[in-house]
Amino acid sequence: MNRKEQFAHLEKLEQESLQGGGEKRIKAQHDKGKLTARERINLLLDEGSFVEIDRFVTHRSHEFGLDKQRILGDGVITGYGFIDGRKVFVFSQDFTVFGGSLSESFAEKICKIMDMAMKVGVPVIGLNDSGGARIQEGVISLGGYADIFLRNTLASGVIPQISCIMGPCAGGAVYSPAITDFILMVDKTSYMFVTGPNVVKTVTHENVDSEALGGAKSHASKSGVAHFVCKNELDGIQKIKKLLGYIPSNNLDDPLRIKNEDPPERAEEKLDDVIPEDSSQPYDMKEIIHLIMDEEEFFEVQESFAGNILIGFARLNGLSVGIIANQPSVLAGVLDINASIKAARFIRFCDAFNIPLITFVDVPGFLPGTEQEWGGIIKHGAKLLYAYCEATVPKITIITRKAYGGAYDVMSSKHIRGDINLAWPTAEIAVMGPKGAAEIIFRKELSKSKNPESMLAEKEKLYREKFANPYLAAERGYIDEVIRPKETRLRLIQSMQILENKVDENPRKKHGNIPL
Repeated sequence: MNRKEQFAHLEKLEQESLQGGGEKRIKAQHDKGKLTARERINLLLDEGSFVEIDRFVTHRSHEFGLDKQRILGDGVITGYGFIDGRKVFVFSQDFTVFGGSLSESFAEKICKIMDMAMKVGVPVIGLNDSGGARIQEGVISLGGYADIFLRNTLASGVIPQISCIMGPCAGGAVYSPAITDFILMVDKTSYMFVTGPNVVKTVTHENVDSEALGGAKSHASKSGVAHFVCKNELDGIQKIKKLLGYIPSNNLDDPLRIKNEDPPERAEEKLDDVIPEDSSQPYDMKEIIHLIMDEEEFFEVQESFAGNILIGFARLNGLSVGIIANQPSVLAGVLDINASIKAARFIRFCDAFNIPLITFVDVPGFLPGTEQEWGGIIKHGAKLLYAYCEATVPKITIITRKAYGGAYDVMSSKHIRGDINLAWPTAEIAVMGPKGAAEIIFRKELSKSKNPESMLAEKEKLYREKFANPYLAAERGYIDEVIRPKETRLRLIQSMQILENKVDENPRKKHGNIPL
């Protein structure tokens, strides 16, 4: 073969690799409202920046006629490129090739880019659209999954890992996305489950379809598996880009900072009136967060799950921060199992990647009841406590209203290494609410009173004046300062500036034993 023929042969192979499973299967993909693996990569990465790796890899199987079906790339496209000028590695599963099923070669391609990403310290983004393990390869394909799981685990907390589910993801395949930091799912065209509807029906006699069992909305609202629901694939790609904009490339990088035009000293008069006079009346904590953060932006995570606590990203004076906030408009902002798990994992992510934590507190306590106790609220609530205690990033806390009982301790209090703890004048820091406290403390007097309701109101007022305020905590130094609500933005920015070079370390150990 002469030089000209060699180049022509290379070009032929390159063109062949672009075809995936062929025109018919590409059309079938489009007919389902789905993009091809390459189209997804081209939309995700900066134009012209994608460099493909292992374009000519094929499977090695000879069983069941597979030796006559060798397609270049073998069902997954891997490589690297840039998103808004930042380096990333990416793999995109190609459903047009063997239904995106994972083979030994397929797994090796993913493992290769994950190993490279770890060496150079850049995020890995996986675009999932796969029918699962390639059955014809038997245990070899299962071993491929395990190889990926191991790398997901070793990369956890070292480089960000983002999974976008754009089609089926079933059986063992679900555990790779589950280990990654964030999961996005496309509504109506993606699903995740360990066992499908047919198996469920056979074993448990439940009639359920794929959408209800493992669709995007089910996992966003019921299981909490999905962090984001995307209207379509383009929306999913845009959300990946936005999410990445808040996260550094690895665990040794500083938190991201962008140019900011929003004045640090901006005071919001609305904040002075946001807390209702009646302490039992709800309000929307999101309004407070929006008013304080740069450009009034808050990128919420897991919006549809455990709405009694809010988590997400924002910026303060251009600096990326993680927000955790009780939400008084949902279950009065009480902590329960789902809220504890949701917030704990987010805190640990932010701590792993040097993103400062800002906590807004209005919490009446932990949710009581047999369902919570038997469901393990003790160990699940301890996860949240553990996450805050373990975190060494800058931690700033603002108590807007209630901080009662053990929930006061858990929500980034000074006692668990909160760096700067602020309170509004409306804060109520006590063992429990004034009414409940008065009923217990003055139980004997109330039982003998001819007018117990009037006496209770009087004792409740007494307790509120003495304990249900921020000043006893401030006297003890548990609260660094009581501030006017409208000053919160400036005080947070000043706190971030003083904590910029904070150094804190945990005792040397292999790892802790978080109450899983």
